[in-house]
Amino acid sequence: MAEEKKSPSAEVSEDKEKQNNEEVKEEKEEEKEEEKKEEKEKPKEEEKKDKPKEKKEDKEKEVEVPKQFKDIVEKIEKMSVVELADLVSVLEKRFNVSAVAPAATGGNGGGNNEEKTQVDVMLKETGDQKINVIKAIKEISGLGLKEAKALVDEAPSAVKKDVKREEAEEMKKKLEEVGATVALE
Repeated sequence: MAEEKKSPSAEVSEDKEKQNNEEVKEEKEEEKEEEKKEEKEKPKEEEKKDKPKEKKEDKEKEVEVPKQFKDIVEKIEKMSVVELADLVSVLEKRFNVSAVAPAATGGNGGGNNEEKTQVDVMLKETGDQKINVIKAIKEISGLGLKEAKALVDEAPSAVKKDVKREEAEEMKKKLEEVGATVALE
């Protein structure tokens, strides 16, 4: 009965091999668990992706544009915010209407002697210093250079709408300093 004695280095290498085998098994199990989780999450993600599409389609279905207005609506959809504001301004002037919803009169028969708290800053004329006016418009409105130039080129136009009177007075002062003609409406 002679027992085979293993050297200490052989025992260490066997221990390492067992440990490596166990680690490999654990890694494989973890990978399988992750794959299962991913498979479960995929249908949920796909459902989430499908839902917004359905909502968007529903919104598009809700508003049906008559054939006679399709060209106009398509053109409006392609306009920038500045262009839309200018369009509204032109339509208001052309048809002598206001795009602002009428406020409740509060029982005084509509006769309101109070000063308006919200006003529109209207650029009437640019004057001789057009570049400085563009810079001032850009600073005041937060528009980009291209939009500010378009707004100045289309004068008379609204620089900002529904602004507090004090703020509007400051804007008017800045614009008049660079030679523009401004009105508060």
